[in-house]
Amino acid sequence: MLRYLLRRLASGLLVLLVISFFTFGALDIAPGDAVDVLIDDSASAEEKEELQRAMGLDASLIVRYERFLAGAILHGDLGRSLMTERPVADLILERLPYTVVLALAATGLTVLLGTLAAVIASSRPGSWLDVIVMSGAMLGLSMPNFWLALLLIALFCIKLGWLPVVGAGSPSHLLLPAISLAMPSAAVLARLLRSSILDVRTADYVRTGHAKGLRRNYVFLHYVLRNGLIPVITLVGLQFGRLLGGAFIVETIFSWPGLGRLTVQAVFDRDVPVVVGATLLMATAYLTVNFLVDVAHAALDPRVRYEAV
Repeated sequence: MLRYLLRRLASGLLVLLVISFFTFGALDIAPGDAVDVLIDDSASAEEKEELQRAMGLDASLIVRYERFLAGAILHGDLGRSLMTERPVADLILERLPYTVVLALAATGLTVLLGTLAAVIASSRPGSWLDVIVMSGAMLGLSMPNFWLALLLIALFCIKLGWLPVVGAGSPSHLLLPAISLAMPSAAVLARLLRSSILDVRTADYVRTGHAKGLRRNYVFLHYVLRNGLIPVITLVGLQFGRLLGGAFIVETIFSWPGLGRLTVQAVFDRDVPVVVGATLLMATAYLTVNFLVDVAHAALDPRVRYEAV
């Protein structure tokens, strides 16, 4: 088991190195830099070069990447924002709680709606109820979350006036961004869990449970639903990691002050340290969640523990 953990840790560090280098490279080949954002168009070429030297942008990509790695590895320093000159770690820590709250709320809605739809649909497979629920899941899966976000704003904010459009001042601000992020994930979860439940229902140990006279609800909760959730846990973990790092569009639409919005603004500003720092944090969160999912999977299925060792 220790060898397995060390192998996962080494592969995770390698992934972070690759991600950080490619993020540096992608921003380097993009046209313009932070100087173009900070300085006026009327500034001379000499003034721009002087500012580039002061900000360290005149060095090559490899030199700047080596400086970043040295600061991150030796001192745990992700650098300073080129726009505000504040430490990148402070900017990330200010925005991280908002993204975590949004991801948790969206994941909770995903599990609630997806499980409910799967249980309802699998209770009468092939019936009109099954067709209606799965058609709704397909609709939720087909609709991009940014389009769903705009529809929700038009209905609940502009037409009905029940909820605020943008910001993060109260729990009501959280509802629409969480629904926008949760609907596609809930649709995927519903389809996967329905299939999993139908497969488990025909298993020998389920028939044995019924033959022993166990109550129908007991068999469903302890045999069918528990074993049906094993493949779903992987999906939920991946979706949570995706929500932590991929809510850029929804956070921007609702002006939710999370990491996604910070990163989008930093990309427009060519603020390389902020983009790299936020990207690494999101990648680390995604890798961590994947690792925890594997641990949970092993806890539910002893065969996984055996294979890991």
